[in-house]
Amino acid sequence: MHTTVIPYQDNGIDFEGFVASPMNGKSPLVILCHAWKGRDEFICEKARQIAKLGYVGFALDIYGKRILGKSKEENAALKKPFIQDRHLLHRRVVKALEVASYLPYVDSQKIASVGFGFGGICALDLARSGAHLKGAVSVYGHLDPPPDTLIKQIRSKILVLHGYLDPMTSQEELRHFEEEMTKAMVDWQIHIYGNAMHAFATPGANDPDAGILYYPTAADRAWIDIQNFLAEIFINQKQEKDSP
Repeated sequence: MHTTVIPYQDNGIDFEGFVASPMNGKSPLVILCHAWKGRDEFICEKARQIAKLGYVGFALDIYGKRILGKSKEENAALKKPFIQDRHLLHRRVVKALEVASYLPYVDSQKIASVGFGFGGICALDLARSGAHLKGAVSVYGHLDPPPDTLIKQIRSKILVLHGYLDPMTSQEELRHFEEEMTKAMVDWQIHIYGNAMHAFATPGANDPDAGILYYPTAADRAWIDIQNFLAEIFINQKQEKDSP
């Protein structure tokens, strides 16, 4: 496995993407979208785990070079401008996609996005932008759509992994998302994990009064579901096309 930091810019602002690659020629790309804290070690470790599966993991940077929140209050303040301005969010994720897809060891015909928490919005908005993705995954993320001007034809399959006890995303938001995806004729699925709160896959998450709690059982199930989904869009799909 090879890991490196990729510097890039957007409107004069410096960013750093973290890349882990399996070093076996051109490989499918997984864009990893960080939670509200920023591009931290959690999302970089996910990139390494993705590389172990045989794909290139690119942990994008939404906030800017080495910007990380140090508390819930700071995390919320960092996230807020992008929730209020989905055009800004759109530009940042599309820029990261452009940078990652041009890496010489990436198969640009096989790309997926996976996001955790705030990153779930990033992963889904990238799919909604009409980007040429094979799949997009939201893990305990919000599901509300951006303005209509940012929504193009969704070309990818969609997977949402959600905790039943997550207070951040309501059942009404889930229903609206289901209706949105169905109306757009998207191949979508939602997996709901019982007894799981928000951030169920984030070790150290421990604020049950706020509905935030690490739940290893759901975390393990979610990682298996992600692996199966990536295999479906990157490997099994090709086998289906090649079969007589």
